[in-house]
Amino acid sequence: MTNKYTYFIANWKMFGNQRSISLLDKVISFVKKHKKNNIKVIYFPPATLINLFDKKLKTSPIEVGAQSCHPDEKYGAYTGQINSYMLKDAGAKYIILGHSENRQFGDSDNIINLKIRSSINSGLKVIFCIGETLNQRRKKNTKKVLLKQITQGLKNIKNKKNIIIAYEPVWSIGSGLIPKETEIFEIVKFIKNKLNGSKVLYGGSVNFKNIELLKKIHNLDGYLIGGASQNPNNFIDIIKKSFN
Repeated sequence: MTNKYTYFIANWKMFGNQRSISLLDKVISFVKKHKKNNIKVIYFPPATLINLFDKKLKTSPIEVGAQSCHPDEKYGAYTGQINSYMLKDAGAKYIILGHSENRQFGDSDNIINLKIRSSINSGLKVIFCIGETLNQRRKKNTKKVLLKQITQGLKNIKNKKNIIIAYEPVWSIGSGLIPKETEIFEIVKFIKNKLNGSKVLYGGSVNFKNIELLKKIHNLDGYLIGGASQNPNNFIDIIKKSFN
């Protein structure tokens, strides 16, 4: 790893309820015992749980983030929407933006750019997701697609110090398949060259089995973990295996 911390991003998506808070106890205890390993764990629960997670994690090294926001940073008549300032007020320190699932629901590069700008202005740190589809990969357009997503998503954003890139190939999410070790290394190198060494995470079917391969990719700064992060034992096993 190339930075002080190895990031473990727990994206809970649309799962969890108030009873889920108890699932954090094991992970809190584990992280406290392994401070020397410089692990940075951040939970991204549904918006309804951000404040509860924040209160639970206050005295721990673990932080909490949000999964998305409305692109307009102003308050207004947007029924059902939440802006970045509200998420910050609820206790979020980070936010995931550009995730492929949100792109499928209509988040264009322009909308993602507005969300990133709003989030940075509100004081949130951004996990900016980029990735290619299987069709784009087969046509060997991966780098072209990633460059477009980076260029348009980060348009007019001068200060990028609070932006972490998550490379998450769309075809890999939930499939159990991941690119070859050499492919990921080259993509991470490409991204870092374009963004002056920004931190880069890998996401897409990260689990206990493939963490052995992923931890060998030395230019990675951490992992974006979906389903496997919802079970504390599985999540701890992934973290533990990453440094053993």
